[in-house]
Amino acid sequence: MSDVNTKIPYKIYLNEDEIPKQWYNVRADMKNKPAPLLNPGTLQPLKPEELAPIFCEELIAQELDDNTAYIDIPEEIQEYYKTYRPSPTMRAYHLEKALGTPAKIYYKFEGNNTSGSHKLNSALAQAYYAKKQGLKGVTTETGAGQWGTALSMACAYFGLDCKVYMVKVSYEQKPFRREVMRTYGASVTPSPSMETAVGRKILAEHPGTTGSLGCAISEAVEVATSNEGYRYVLGSVLNQVLLHQSIIGLEAKAALDKYNITPDIIIGCAGGGSNLGGLISPFMGEKLRGEKDYRIIAVEPASCPSFTRGKFAYDFCDTGMICPLAKMYTLGSSFIPSPNHAGGLRFHGMSSILSQLYHDGLMEAKAVEQTAVFEAAEMFARTEGILPAPESSHAIRAAIDEALKCKETGEEKTILFGLTGTGYFDMVAYEQYHNGSMTDYIPTDADLQKGFDGIPKFPGNEI
Repeated sequence: MSDVNTKIPYKIYLNEDEIPKQWYNVRADMKNKPAPLLNPGTLQPLKPEELAPIFCEELIAQELDDNTAYIDIPEEIQEYYKTYRPSPTMRAYHLEKALGTPAKIYYKFEGNNTSGSHKLNSALAQAYYAKKQGLKGVTTETGAGQWGTALSMACAYFGLDCKVYMVKVSYEQKPFRREVMRTYGASVTPSPSMETAVGRKILAEHPGTTGSLGCAISEAVEVATSNEGYRYVLGSVLNQVLLHQSIIGLEAKAALDKYNITPDIIIGCAGGGSNLGGLISPFMGEKLRGEKDYRIIAVEPASCPSFTRGKFAYDFCDTGMICPLAKMYTLGSSFIPSPNHAGGLRFHGMSSILSQLYHDGLMEAKAVEQTAVFEAAEMFARTEGILPAPESSHAIRAAIDEALKCKETGEEKTILFGLTGTGYFDMVAYEQYHNGSMTDYIPTDADLQKGFDGIPKFPGNEI
């Protein structure tokens, strides 16, 4: 499946009028649909009216739509997309040369906007629908800070208040990311905090905790549901988010198609699933329809191994257990990962869409350790000139490994990976790597069992 034209430019750009005008909903082509969200009280599939106190109306419709393949992108969102899209699909010639591999390596670069990542694609959509509904503002959580930054930007564009609960370890590691959010008008609170009932409960049970995305989600949902005119928005995991992020894969595929390039291997980092799901969507659609085949690899941190060591079961999406139940690969909502530097990949569960695809054997997963990730990040920076985010560097690690396998076998495979964003706010992590103080933490089976013990037990949800 390698490309037939060897004169490929370093950057393959689409024209502005080639930016997709519709999002692609991969669920429409899935034989086995992702399991529905459940009401934790009744254990019945949630109805739209039950989600209304939490999410915006239009986003609820998108969340529950398993059948519409293409959904129009509103013109107002298209206009904001044009300020930073289309993003380039790049050929990593210098990395290929450094590795001495016959493999051809491409990456879709999503860091060419002020938020520094792909998160703005969904933030704009969610802020737009909140404004359209006449809301005052939105609440959210953020791990590494990329989602919080993107949402603060989108809320500034649409004149909405933005309340961000930032995982405490990232809040302390990345003060400048916090200040970017505040520059765009957001309030930023380290989570868990004393501002909410669920935050106080978590702190009482886990004194000195560095937090988790599950904790921050609980706080953000509590604030949204207790303040009139507010709704909660999420930067990953949900079906609606993967829908918005499909613009990544749609652009990448259109760019590669211009030069008759078909990837053999597609790689993305995986935390909650927004980047990976967005990148692979149109390719997975072809695979589901039997039109083409691709090897798809999800890469996660060994310290938070939802896919590779998690359980496929219904679980709470938040530590406070106030959100709906989602069927996903999970480490348990009470699992709090080590304070590693892959801040955006520290969620205890994985997208229901990706979980179902993985369960059905349509994609692979691998877990990588932190020092190996930063080794790959440094090599990429020195060859390709872009300082990658720690999250993105998980995909870089796997892409390098696959390219080195090609070097051993002599196979000329074509690899595409997602470069989700830049790492300019992650210099504390790079400093620790360079100083040799960075360590690799892999949870023991006993550590994971504590989280598994908290997975809800009811008929049909045995693990």
